[in-house]
Amino acid sequence: MNSFKPLVFSGVQPTGNLQLGNYLGAIKRWVELQNDYDCIYCVVDMHALTINPSPEKLMQHTREVAAAFLAAGINAEKHIVFNQSRVFQHAELAWIFNCIARLGWMSRMTQFKDKAGKDREKASLGLLAYPSLMAADMLVYRATHVPVGEDQKQHLELTRDIAQKFNNDYSERIAGLGIDVNMQDGGSALSGFFPMVEPLITETSMRIMSLRDGTKKMSKSDPSDLSRINLADTADDISKKIRKAKTDPEPLPETVEGLENRPEASNLVGIYAALANTDKKTVLAEFGGRQFSDFKPALADLAVAKLAPVSSELHRLRQDPAYIDSVLQKGGERASGIAEKTMKHVRDIVGFLQG
Repeated sequence: MNSFKPLVFSGVQPTGNLQLGNYLGAIKRWVELQNDYDCIYCVVDMHALTINPSPEKLMQHTREVAAAFLAAGINAEKHIVFNQSRVFQHAELAWIFNCIARLGWMSRMTQFKDKAGKDREKASLGLLAYPSLMAADMLVYRATHVPVGEDQKQHLELTRDIAQKFNNDYSERIAGLGIDVNMQDGGSALSGFFPMVEPLITETSMRIMSLRDGTKKMSKSDPSDLSRINLADTADDISKKIRKAKTDPEPLPETVEGLENRPEASNLVGIYAALANTDKKTVLAEFGGRQFSDFKPALADLAVAKLAPVSSELHRLRQDPAYIDSVLQKGGERASGIAEKTMKHVRDIVGFLQG
């Protein structure tokens, strides 16, 4: 019995301009993963319906996110880039998972509690059930690995719960059909059809915080554009925002421990470390004891060197929506082929008649 072929899946919701946090927290990592894994990267436009976007904005943002993938260096020829709604098997498997998952699992999800607020009776069913669709996004390709941040670990745990319950509920059926139940992690036998998806968490992963308030996450919804660096920002924009970034009056500390209770300093040092593919300790070995008037120009130069080429390519791709659409169409066709192989087995497992 063979191991599951290693496969990475991840997606981004098309909710507007991507910013530095999206790039350092996800897309930069995705580019690196291409060297070691087969990858499927998705613009999850079906998930975006939970916030009720206008159709025109949804189409625009879907193209913009796809363009950002390509501009950052994701290879859509070697790997797969598509928008979720092109592959109907995502929704088909999500319904099956809706019947596997339990209401209590969904209602305990932190993001549902946060987004639904106090008046949960007015929250949409989609907002409650979208973790089932997230599970289907991964498992319809039988993905083995997903790059996640701290705020997504709960969703991955739920995906594993859903997969395990499906495997347990239909174990006799799977055995009776003679469906090959693969193995994972060098030979640890699984009891069912779906793999237990593993998280990919980098040692240097961090949350990118606002340039105006180091206690708040960098967000594209912040009313101040100075709070974030957008992937579409020019070199001048990037330099200006870093110059104006909030700091404190003390010089940079010489140890990582010295960054405690200094959120803005910690954030800027972390951004430098992430852009330079290093860690905070190494950054402070160079800049510790120096003033922000020395550090900010160095950070601005590094950010421009790393981000300006992405910004330039992003602006070029935005002018060619037909090309973006063709990439998404071809990617959708390739993704559909993989998803349908999974779903033929799933339909047999649950008892759907197929001609």
